[in-house]
Amino acid sequence: MMSEMMINARDDGSFKAYVSMPEKTPAPAVVVIQEIFGVNEVMRKKCDWLASQGYIAVCPDLFWRIEPGIDITDQTEEEWERAFELFQIFDVESGVEDLEATREAIKENTECNGSVGCLGYCLGGKLAYLMAARTPVDASVSYHGVGIDMLLHEAENIKKPLMMHIAGQDDFVPEDAQQRIMEGLKDNELVTIHHYPDMNHAFTRFGGDHYDEKQAKIADDRSLAFLDKHLNKDG
Repeated sequence: MMSEMMINARDDGSFKAYVSMPEKTPAPAVVVIQEIFGVNEVMRKKCDWLASQGYIAVCPDLFWRIEPGIDITDQTEEEWERAFELFQIFDVESGVEDLEATREAIKENTECNGSVGCLGYCLGGKLAYLMAARTPVDASVSYHGVGIDMLLHEAENIKKPLMMHIAGQDDFVPEDAQQRIMEGLKDNELVTIHHYPDMNHAFTRFGGDHYDEKQAKIADDRSLAFLDKHLNKDG
């Protein structure tokens, strides 16, 4: 079942979130964190996939402070230009605050059993890492997060499990950045890193130029096993 919910921001205003519900509740929830294209069809399908696996999936509109309702694709040059423009304007600090407001809102929902994780892609992969470092989210999954190598000083604050998927041929995360991430986090027992040597950025984005069905399934199966382990599906 698909719907929308309004979430009150911590400072001022409110924003929408796409919600996909599992057949059975109460259930654990996963905050799905968008790419630079807004809450588009790809993100909605990710939510629907998680709902089919027994999770309440909530994808908040993190660009609402710039322009509410951004919904673009990776299919045209014009859309890519707009996406990068949004990425440059976007305030990461406010984004984390909005994600935490989303986590709190869904945790309090009567259909949630109280367990809340997060899962993000690209920009969302970076934000999933920051959620692990800055909030009490129960578990976090980061797909090809951009800029994490500049945020390794926050790793000492990670108190709950974090899984990271890193693409070895990522156009937006060069090899030296990947090495810094893996080296910087290798001794943290809460962090699990999967490296895909031959994959490029967004290899799990269905319909994207770099989509790889086989490797995407491997990554997604790992993510589901991780979420199943760390989010309470029985409570």
